[in-house]
Amino acid sequence: MKHRIKKRKLSRRTKHRLSMLKNLSISLINHEQIITTLPKAKELRPYVEKFITIAKNKNTLYGRRLLLSRLHNNKLAVDKLLALAATRYQDRKGGYSRIIKFNTRKGDCASMAVVELVDREYCSKK
Repeated sequence: MKHRIKKRKLSRRTKHRLSMLKNLSISLINHEQIITTLPKAKELRPYVEKFITIAKNKNTLYGRRLLLSRLHNNKLAVDKLLALAATRYQDRKGGYSRIIKFNTRKGDCASMAVVELVDREYCSKK
C-alpha cells in the first residue's frame, strides 16, 4: 500500500519533475492559460495556488525573495504575480486556477487539459 504518497511521478526523476513544474507555473503566470496533459495539469495546480497565496499574503521583500527563489529567478513572472495577486485575488480565499478537460492528443492519445487562472483578462486574437 502506498500510504502518504500524494504526488505523481510523471515518469521523471525528482529534479526534472520539479523543474518542469516550475517552468509550467512560470508559463501559466505569464500567459494566464496553457494547454498541457491532464496529469501534469493536476500536479501543476497546487504549485500555482501556493505561489499566488505567497504573493497575496506576503507582499513584502521576504515574499518577493521567496518567489524569486522558487520560480528560477524569473523577475517578470514574480512582478506579474505580485501585481496580479494584489489586485485580482485579494478577496478570494483560494481556487485561483481552473482545469478544463480538452481533447486527446493525436500522436499518443494523451488526455489534454487547459489550465487557466480564474478571472483572467480575455484577449481576442485577430
